[in-house]
Amino acid sequence: MLKALILWPLGLFAATFLLPVAIAGLWWSAQDRPDSWRSADWGPSGVLPAAATVPEATIHVMAARTGGPKGAVSVHSWLAIKEAGADRWTRAEVVGWGTPVRIDAYAPDARWYSNEPWIVGSVSGDAATRLIPEVRASIADYPWGGRGDYVIWPGPNSNTFVGHVLRQVPDLGVTLPPHAVGRDWAGSGLTASVDSGGDLHVSVSGLAGLSAGPRTGFEVHLLGQALGVDILRPALKLPGIGRLGSS
Repeated sequence: MLKALILWPLGLFAATFLLPVAIAGLWWSAQDRPDSWRSADWGPSGVLPAAATVPEATIHVMAARTGGPKGAVSVHSWLAIKEAGADRWTRAEVVGWGTPVRIDAYAPDARWYSNEPWIVGSVSGDAATRLIPEVRASIADYPWGGRGDYVIWPGPNSNTFVGHVLRQVPDLGVTLPPHAVGRDWAGSGLTASVDSGGDLHVSVSGLAGLSAGPRTGFEVHLLGQALGVDILRPALKLPGIGRLGSS
């Protein structure tokens, strides 16, 4: 009986966390990737149209696999924003060198370490016009934007930055994918909060925790990865693999 009590949770952990991560690692090892950041493609991908052709205000949450071995299990995320009538996008993100918070360091839809970006979620029209001031305020209020604050794992990193904005502006209705390592980092030690959208967030230094609510569904977090389900936008969230289901 004792053996079964020990083996059952170990087997569940292996099936739900280790197996998806292993599959992601095998897939990543078969991809053609640049040898270093110097040889990587950091140019525009064409995913976003020219800002002048998009008359309405728009907010995009974007992501792309990151570089090197860590790309097997993590993405880099950022925000692309434009006001109504604006003829350019604003890109906001955090990077791991120098002063972390960067504005327009790359094209709004640039590849990241040669990896194609995708749109995680968007808001446009009147809703975006209303939310853009809140988004810009949360960018300005990012608490780990000082030189030396960036920590690649478990955070605060690029995904911590976007996760912070999404928690501060829950009306965006967007959740980062489960392999956005660092998105749940909210400070050292035990942190717990309920955002204004009604989602509960509990984290222990970004290493373990959970989220539950209308925006995130239900997620269990471990070592920067997440396992969960989304009921309102039916999907399964798998460590290393990402979101499987509706966007």
